[in-house]
Amino acid sequence: MTTYLVSRHGGAHEWFAEQGLPVDACREHLDVRQIRPGDVVIGTLPVHLAAEACTRGGRYVHLVLDLPESMRGRELNAEDMRALGARLEEFVVSRPNRREEPNQEAPHAAGLWAG
Repeated sequence: MTTYLVSRHGGAHEWFAEQGLPVDACREHLDVRQIRPGDVVIGTLPVHLAAEACTRGGRYVHLVLDLPESMRGRELNAEDMRALGARLEEFVVSRPNRREEPNQEAPHAAGLWAG
């Protein structure tokens, strides 16, 4: 079982270290093919990668940050993150009818809105 911290932001790494939680591997980007059942992935992954990690038996823990519009695009440090109430929340992310088949091609998006 491996715990991955996935972030390219130094402030996130600093904030996470302050939490005192163990991490086995820090990555700027995650190759979801590495995820095995029981692995924990912590970060702010795009939803399709979080779903893939969960499909592979991993747990996804999101670094939640309620960021005001005025602070978007800024590099944050750990102090900024604390002030903004940074926290970790576990999510289970899946695609409908695709829990057991990772990398299955998704239906065309237009079909989702067809009348």
